[in-house]
Amino acid sequence: MAKYKLEYIWLDGYTPVPNLRGKTLIKEFNSFPTLEQLPKWGFDGSSTRQAEGHDSDCILKPVAVYPDSTKKNGVIVMTEVMLPNGKPHPSNARATVLDDPGAWFGYEQEYFLYQDGRPLGFPEHGYPAPQGNYYTGVGYEFIGDIAREIVDTHLDLCLDAGINHEGINSEVAKGQWEFQIFGKGSKTAADQMWVARYLLIRLCEKYQVDVNFHCKPLGATDWNGSGMHCNFSTTYMREVGGKEYFEKLMAAFDKHKNEHIAVYGPDNHMRLTGLHETQSIDKFNYGLANRGASVRMPHSFVNNGHKGYLEDRRPNSQGDPYQIASRILQTIATVPTK
Repeated sequence: MAKYKLEYIWLDGYTPVPNLRGKTLIKEFNSFPTLEQLPKWGFDGSSTRQAEGHDSDCILKPVAVYPDSTKKNGVIVMTEVMLPNGKPHPSNARATVLDDPGAWFGYEQEYFLYQDGRPLGFPEHGYPAPQGNYYTGVGYEFIGDIAREIVDTHLDLCLDAGINHEGINSEVAKGQWEFQIFGKGSKTAADQMWVARYLLIRLCEKYQVDVNFHCKPLGATDWNGSGMHCNFSTTYMREVGGKEYFEKLMAAFDKHKNEHIAVYGPDNHMRLTGLHETQSIDKFNYGLANRGASVRMPHSFVNNGHKGYLEDRRPNSQGDPYQIASRILQTIATVPTK
């Protein structure tokens, strides 16, 4: 039997944005452990804003397992936080996601790499050259000397872990990047997004670089903010769909727009201004290939008889993919399919 290093990771009780936490358990197995073989584990919830000191026990319930290629016999264990009585902890947003194996989600995670309190590649004072050449850019002038090494290494770590990482690109602002995660099943992509975030943050430690997920870290300037566009579909949307159903679905999204914004990441009013390819935060609209709309319809969706997937462009880069998936599925569930 071999000793495996099980890195249990979870989301803490900080609001409005939970932090990733992790601790390592050593266990012996004959081979790489399955999810069913992994034990529940406790932690001190009073140190993570998830319990009081006089009753501090919280439970970590494994929900997904991934190889960690940075360590010999390394394992990453994604967990949910549970109460000692077996019920989900109030901070456990994963437990609120409707279980729908036919739901598909794809998240486009934008973020900034930061060093010394400013985006990677920014001068100590002022700004670099204006936006224009950074998006999908090539060369030291636009990309710098360590950013590509970080994002390429992160890509490899995700692929080694079995995460369905679908690609990377440098983004519109200097020091800004994006990666995409896709998964089938209502929770799969969200699980993998949190593990991908964990791998990126942990990787950046050795470069003395921080990952800034704030949606508008440069404030009210002409520099782009960061989103986490959410592509989604259900079996009904892919196989039946139709214009009538689509219009009812969009009416439901409009009706519940405030509930969506409430879980689409903090400070979104700074990003959803109607500028920089966004719709205003207090409005809802949809449009064909319109990157300034709340929801974008791809040409393939319309050409296929209003069947396929849609892109909600409102979630921001700090959004919790569990809460986003939960809200989208709750709204979809209000629209009759017969």
